[in-house]
Amino acid sequence: MKILVTGGLGLIGHNVVSRLEKLDHDIVIADTRTNYGIVSQSEIDYLIGERLKKISTTSIHRIDVSDFTNIDWLITKHKPNVIIHAASFPRQKVVNAHPQIASRVMSEGLLNLLESSVKNNVEKFVYISSSMVYGDFDNFVTEDAVCKPQGQYGIMKLAGEWLVRDYTRKYNLEHTILRPSAVYGPLDVEDRVISKFLLTAMRGQTLKVNGANEILDFTYVDDAADGVVASALSNNTINKTYNITKSHSTTLLEAAKLAIQFANSGTIQVLDKDIDFPSRGALNIDAARKDFAFDPKVDVTEGFEQYYNWLKQDIYFNDKYMHVDPSSIT
Repeated sequence: MKILVTGGLGLIGHNVVSRLEKLDHDIVIADTRTNYGIVSQSEIDYLIGERLKKISTTSIHRIDVSDFTNIDWLITKHKPNVIIHAASFPRQKVVNAHPQIASRVMSEGLLNLLESSVKNNVEKFVYISSSMVYGDFDNFVTEDAVCKPQGQYGIMKLAGEWLVRDYTRKYNLEHTILRPSAVYGPLDVEDRVISKFLLTAMRGQTLKVNGANEILDFTYVDDAADGVVASALSNNTINKTYNITKSHSTTLLEAAKLAIQFANSGTIQVLDKDIDFPSRGALNIDAARKDFAFDPKVDVTEGFEQYYNWLKQDIYFNDKYMHVDPSSIT
């Protein structure tokens, strides 16, 4: 099967590509390799170089999904059976910094892909949404809960879901919508909560916890990628929406303490909750278990340990971040 993965060099995307290749699918990647103006260019270049080592396809195109001419050319040329749309501004902080650009990518870019999908008879469109569409929620929220997103990232993701469903209504384009949560793991950028916690602890610095009792459903990247692949290839997921998370709640304070435990260094400063982020819990994944045997295996403690061990031995992060001048530590 030929599959186009947008954002195929991202954290989740490259793991999805690697798994699909092992299943002998023909993969095409569209990825801008952007640093979103948040991550240093040297860091993103290094990470993408390492991610490329895990995949074999040479059909990699530096195309922005918000450019209809180029993305339509790509889809028309390759005629994918399935599109897995993972290209996006990745989180609330990045959207807040550049909301207009984010809208072009997350809204106009999605519309470009949907239009070209209809034109080229794509069989299935897999849209990677986010648990942020729910807004505030308690533990084990199900996919039929009323969504009340807070902030532009969650709003744009939810709007994207409705756009995808509308193309199903109008053109019978089959879709699957996936809602991951707090994905982390090796080859992630530093500018994410678990990466920050671990690296800050490894430096012996102070971990800033924005709301001690705020909860996240941390999901190891291998589990998230397994869920994307299984749902994309399943015939049971047509025109359905799924949570794909570990389904386990962990407070930010617990996560910070775990980081310090593994690094054996660092201190914690508890601050007020960040008002830009909703209060969340664990998500219910019964539907994903039933329809495509989703079975996340890596719990938070194991995931933190695996990620810590990777950071400790990785050349870039070890050389750039571990050898810190003690006088610079506050």
